[in-house]
Amino acid sequence: MKTGIIGAGHMGGAMIRGMAEKGKIRKEEIVIFDKNRTLMTELADQLGIQAADSAAALAREADVLILAVNPQFLSDVIREIRDEITEEKLVISVALGQSVSALEQQFGKNVKVVRAMPNTPALVGEAITAVAPGTNLSDEDLKLARTVLEGFGTTELLPESMMDAAVAVSGSSPAYVYLFIEAMADGAVLEGMSRDLAYRFAAQAVLGSARMVLETGMHPAALKDAVCTPGGSTIAAVRKLEEKGFRSAVIEGMKACADKAKGFSK
Repeated sequence: MKTGIIGAGHMGGAMIRGMAEKGKIRKEEIVIFDKNRTLMTELADQLGIQAADSAAALAREADVLILAVNPQFLSDVIREIRDEITEEKLVISVALGQSVSALEQQFGKNVKVVRAMPNTPALVGEAITAVAPGTNLSDEDLKLARTVLEGFGTTELLPESMMDAAVAVSGSSPAYVYLFIEAMADGAVLEGMSRDLAYRFAAQAVLGSARMVLETGMHPAALKDAVCTPGGSTIAAVRKLEEKGFRSAVIEGMKACADKAKGFSK
């Protein structure tokens, strides 16, 4: 089975690298295309995967086709590949704000379409990808789509109405987390720690805390309470963060992200 990816930019490149290096999909089954041929060729050579001559050629060859292009370029790509997409092929779009129905209409025929929203931790095989199936998919088609997307992380099935929320909480959220890590490191540097050591401490603290949430199943508030001893330094930090509007700032940032994502579909 051939898996094709059109688009090797930040998101597409992360998926390609994660897929090729995690090993769930064999490298000889991965084919890529990007209009930046230098980028495409260098990536293909580095990873030991195939590069196609054109988007149409890739669509003709692939059994599963991932469209990892910016939403403003998606219509042009679909026009280029439309004649190569048969009823047997599975198309997965990660374009922001492009609904399943809009995708199906652009192909102008019965097409197996899945809308997905991954995030850039795909690069290290740790993406969380929201999946919304189209109307023409069987259970086996959906299983195949999730298997391919789990080549660089995990998947969660969502109603399409929740995709903008997924953009805010996963698709865009690595940026918020990196900002938090940078701020924590700045705080450690302020206290005299070296910059490289501060980044390692901050990043590992975020990684470990996330694993605690996922592996214990405990509510984040309970895990926070366990760190906050009465009259201690942690609760003093929490009080100051709340005073500065920490949680409200995160929520408002995510709301702005979701609203912007909704705008792409208008």
